[in-house]
Amino acid sequence: MVVWGLLVSQATANEAPERVVSMNLCTDQLAMLLAGPGQLASVTYIATDPRASAMAEEAKNYHINRGLAEEIFLLEPDLVIAGAFSTQATVAMLKRLGIPVVVFDPAYSMPDVRDRIAQMGDVLQRTQAARDMIDDFDARLRALSEEVTHSPRAVLYYANGYTSGDKTLAGEILTAAGFENAAIEAGYGSGGKLPLEVLALTDPDAVITGRPYPGASRSEAILDHPVVQDLREGRESGTLTDHDWVCGTPFVLRAIEALSTVRRDITGDGE
Repeated sequence: MVVWGLLVSQATANEAPERVVSMNLCTDQLAMLLAGPGQLASVTYIATDPRASAMAEEAKNYHINRGLAEEIFLLEPDLVIAGAFSTQATVAMLKRLGIPVVVFDPAYSMPDVRDRIAQMGDVLQRTQAARDMIDDFDARLRALSEEVTHSPRAVLYYANGYTSGDKTLAGEILTAAGFENAAIEAGYGSGGKLPLEVLALTDPDAVITGRPYPGASRSEAILDHPVVQDLREGRESGTLTDHDWVCGTPFVLRAIEALSTVRRDITGDGE
């Protein structure tokens, strides 16, 4: 495990930060879950979008930022939390202005989820709260895995024909729900575009597709293709809800629970 304390500046290493600004959707949610009363000052506007955020209502209780250096500077934070893919120019500017910034990497696995919770606990000096959250996460995840007796085959399939293998957080969610990832058989260890022909040849027991966003998108048109519809028709299927899948937070357990229901419908387990 990375020694998270090395990522925290000396200014925040000795005492808990009192005015924290988050500029990344995933750190928004972890900070909202773990911050002490009044400790978190601002989260991003994306955190208020229920399509992407599992804590959209909670986010409305905070000042909303758009990740701009000028607005974050005026909030007078003693700590800024960013993601590895946050606007690099903003992060660099804040550091030049002498504001401590901690950068979180994305979570690509279940162990990464635990690590990000622990990292946030260290950064906010809410270590015990983070440990309690990890213990609860592990207990719930263990209970979900213990109920699996049969593992049907499934494929994750979303916009642009993209799929996820076992070396991704989405792939680990699928496995934790008791499915075998049929994309792995087709050679997709991480992620990539899965041609419709290959999808048809995998002949999965379930196809888990993304939830379309409002409006028309050419990238999502593939989900309406007859091949996809034929695979979904007459067999169990599910829908990815981005707000539970996209970030390495305890909300991935809700995604696992939803997929576990799909699995039980296929296998008849628990009836």
